[in-house]
Amino acid sequence: MTIAVYARSNNENHPDFLLQINELLKAEKVNLIVYKPYYEFLSSSFGLNLPVRVFANADELIANADYLISLGGDGTLLETLALVKKSGIPVLGVNTGRLGFLATVNKTDLKKAILLLLNEKFTLDKRELIEINGCGNKFGEVNFALNEFTIHKKDSSAMISIEVYVDSVFLNSYFADGLIISTPTGSTAYSLSCGGPIMVPDSDNFIITPIAPHNLNVRPIVISNNKTLALKVSGRSDVFNIALDSRSAQINPQTDIIITKASFRFNLINLEGQHFFTTLRNKMMWGLDKRH
Repeated sequence: MTIAVYARSNNENHPDFLLQINELLKAEKVNLIVYKPYYEFLSSSFGLNLPVRVFANADELIANADYLISLGGDGTLLETLALVKKSGIPVLGVNTGRLGFLATVNKTDLKKAILLLLNEKFTLDKRELIEINGCGNKFGEVNFALNEFTIHKKDSSAMISIEVYVDSVFLNSYFADGLIISTPTGSTAYSLSCGGPIMVPDSDNFIITPIAPHNLNVRPIVISNNKTLALKVSGRSDVFNIALDSRSAQINPQTDIIITKASFRFNLINLEGQHFFTTLRNKMMWGLDKRH
C-alpha cells in the first residue's frame, strides 16, 4: 500500500505532521510519497531531511498512490481534485486550517485517523461533481469541480445579466453581481453565504444561487443534476470572471457555458464515527445556548 500526502507550502503545515505520518506508516510497512513542492518547502524552510519519494503531478500520483491525505483546510482538499482526477483515489482531509466541512479530521486526531485508514475503518463518501463545457476551454481537461461554478462581474463594474436555460427551457435572466451553480457539497460554501440552502451530500441536485441580485424576490432554486444548464452572460464589461472551485479565468460576453453532472465522482474518506450531520452541527454551532 502507498499513501500520498498533499499540502500547500505554508507554515501551518509544518514538518511535525509529515514526520508523524511517516513514523506511523513506517511502523505498518506502508509506503509514503509526498507532493514535491511541499517537501521542498519543508526542506528549505525547516531543514527537513526525510528519505521519502515525491510526486510532482497527477500522472505520478495516480500511478503510485492508493490513498491521498490532504493537509490543510477545505481549499487544500479542493485542489486535490485536479490531482486524482477520474482515478477514484480516495482522499482523507486533515484540517490544519479553519472551518473544515470537507477536511473533517482534526489535526490533534491525526494518529487515530491514520490507524483507522490503515485498518480500513471507513466508508467512501462518493461526492457528485459539476462539469463545465464551453467557456473557451479555459479549464482544459480539469473542467470539473467539487463545490461550484461561479460567474461574476469584473472588479467593481456594473451588474451583469445571466440568462439560464434548463434542458433548453428558459428559466430566468439574472441581473446581479453574479451567479453560483453549486453541488450539494458546495451548498455549505459560497452558495450558503449568498443565502442558498444546505443540502445533504447525496441529494443529486444543482443549486442556482444569485449573488446580490437586483430584484430581491429572485431566490435560490434547487434542480435535479440530471438536467443540462446553459448560461449566457452580458453586460457593460468586455470580460467576466468565472471560477471552478479555486481555479479562475475570464471569458468574453456571449461565450457558451454548458453545465452538467460529471460522469465520475470524488471519493471522500469518511472515517468510522464521522457523519455529515455531526460535522454540520459542530461547524454551524447548532444547538449551542448562547445565553450561558
